[in-house]
Amino acid sequence: MPAKSNADSKAYVLKQCKEQDVRFIRIWFTDVLGMLKSFAINVEELEGALEEGMGFDGSSIEGYTRIDESDMIAMPDPETFCILPWRPREHNAVARMFCDIQLPEGTPFEGDPRYALKKVLKRAADMGYTFYVGPELEYFYFKKDPEGKLPQGTGFLDAGGYFDLTPLDEASDLRRDTVLTLEQMGIGVEYSHHEVAPSQHEIDMRYTDALTMADNVMTYRLVVKQIAYQNGVYATFMPKPVFGVNGSGMHVHQSLFKGDSNAFFDKNDPYHLSKLARSYVAGLLAHAPEITAVTSQWVNSYKRLVPGYEAPVYISWARRNRSDLVRVPQYKPGREKATRIEYRSPDPACNPYLTFAVMLTAGLDGIEKGMVPPDPVEENVYEMTPAQRKKRGIKTLPSNLMEAVELAEKSDIVRKALGDHILNAFVENKKKEWDQFRVQITDYEIAHYLPIL
Repeated sequence: MPAKSNADSKAYVLKQCKEQDVRFIRIWFTDVLGMLKSFAINVEELEGALEEGMGFDGSSIEGYTRIDESDMIAMPDPETFCILPWRPREHNAVARMFCDIQLPEGTPFEGDPRYALKKVLKRAADMGYTFYVGPELEYFYFKKDPEGKLPQGTGFLDAGGYFDLTPLDEASDLRRDTVLTLEQMGIGVEYSHHEVAPSQHEIDMRYTDALTMADNVMTYRLVVKQIAYQNGVYATFMPKPVFGVNGSGMHVHQSLFKGDSNAFFDKNDPYHLSKLARSYVAGLLAHAPEITAVTSQWVNSYKRLVPGYEAPVYISWARRNRSDLVRVPQYKPGREKATRIEYRSPDPACNPYLTFAVMLTAGLDGIEKGMVPPDPVEENVYEMTPAQRKKRGIKTLPSNLMEAVELAEKSDIVRKALGDHILNAFVENKKKEWDQFRVQITDYEIAHYLPIL
């Protein structure tokens, strides 16, 4: 079917609001850190909002504008219209639309993460490619105490493990309700299951284009938290909330299509990867250290990126090896369109718009320069000695946020992906976060040093 025109989409939204008795429309957008922002308008304002957008003060939004140039326009994207299932549906329903942020004169705002991704996607489109992604977001559920606060200690909801289907997995109903809610919002789901750590879970959304998926990731995180809240439980996408167990990752499956053809597939290659796909992998590996500040953007992210917990630390690639940064899922005959690569370092607390943008930019750079990846590493990289890794030329990701930020700040690739405005605002925010973290006195220091020093 042909794509709907913008006028058709707007007409559809107005028709749906009338038929579904929608009273309020929530306007959604994100700041530089990927935090979801929202304000509501009455349905009477909707037609004007679809034509001219809605003004708001951007001076208090992280990474947006200074107070002397604070006027912003939120322009709703009618393609993202959806009624919120957890709000009343019989009457006075509530819907939402994602927005593109503009300056008062109608030009795109360079500080809008959604616009940053759109620019990179256009670059790929100009080369003839559509970028598809399928992220796997892991998260934890925690019990609350009788006062509704998170308990001191783990507060695990269950003692289940990977793929468990037993009474130990107390959160199966939460996952079910979450999947049903996502599907009501038009977001396809392929899998849902218990993850490796106690009280850790995963719901995998169906592969789609990167812009739609970035919007879906923002929706997914809110829905997971909303369903948990309604059931007296807390859900978190914090990368490493508990010491001693696996952290939460966001492995991102990705491929480039040329029309209906998967540009990553080659039936004659041992890995069934085309030369273009191998160059894409090479670009990701070459630029992995400098894009890590975006894919793993919090101080806590680097508590996950340590050896021993299935999180990738070493810059290598392979087919079956889950200790590598880039993995090539096994090819199934007759499923050429499913050929893809999986980038394993991002975590679910990242800004998905910026994360998809830097990964694609790195991969396209590999394609444009005809990069060739190093030999794949099928051995367990964690079990190698430092000398063995050095001999194989296997390097590591940054070990902390400040190291990662310093690499990103100097990176032409990250600046090309994000633009000056977003990168400068992002770096400034992250340096403040690091300064605030490094002066803290932790329980570890008190326990280990106070008694002996």
